[in-house]
Amino acid sequence: MGNLDYKVSYRRHLPHIQPPGATLFVTCRLSGSIPIEVLQLLEDEREQVEKRLAKITDPDERNRRSDEEHRRLFGKWDKVLDSAQSGPRWLRDGRVAELVCNSLHHLDHAKYLLDAFCVMPNHAHLVCTPLQISEGKYHAIGGIMHSLKRYTALNANEILGREGEFWQHENYDHVVRDEAEFNRIVAYVLNNPVHAGLVARPENWKWSYCRMDKF
Repeated sequence: MGNLDYKVSYRRHLPHIQPPGATLFVTCRLSGSIPIEVLQLLEDEREQVEKRLAKITDPDERNRRSDEEHRRLFGKWDKVLDSAQSGPRWLRDGRVAELVCNSLHHLDHAKYLLDAFCVMPNHAHLVCTPLQISEGKYHAIGGIMHSLKRYTALNANEILGREGEFWQHENYDHVVRDEAEFNRIVAYVLNNPVHAGLVARPENWKWSYCRMDKF
């Protein structure tokens, strides 16, 4: 069984967890969008955090601290992407952004229930709930993202008249644990262009979507 098949958990450079029926927050970025030296610093910090967490014997406390550190580290990582002054920004091209948006919509109610997304100049956020295939088996987020990235990379490269790697291979994904966290994450996704200084209001950003009107 490969990483594209449904599994509750597996690990590459990052841990990937998909409990049955879970809603997931997924971020993918363009290849080369974070300088190697910055990425290494973030990776070193993550490894130190994991070592500290492993020393916490109480499971509830360890899970609580893990969630806190997870949010903090992701915030630093995403801020690097938002403030990048170099590296590829191919998603800034409206033709490419539209391609990605259409591809995300295409799988709605086919492989997942689409809650929200935002396509930024060098990365994209997705909130979705993979659908069930059969008893105990769901569409794997690894397989979903692999298919999306392969299709959009091929067509984006054709639009841009370029060759080579388009997306960074591994994604960041996080299990949305409850309604409060769901609301916080969706608000974060929709406000990302505002926090990055691209628009004044979330509704002014063309390359985002939310299924729920309250946002």
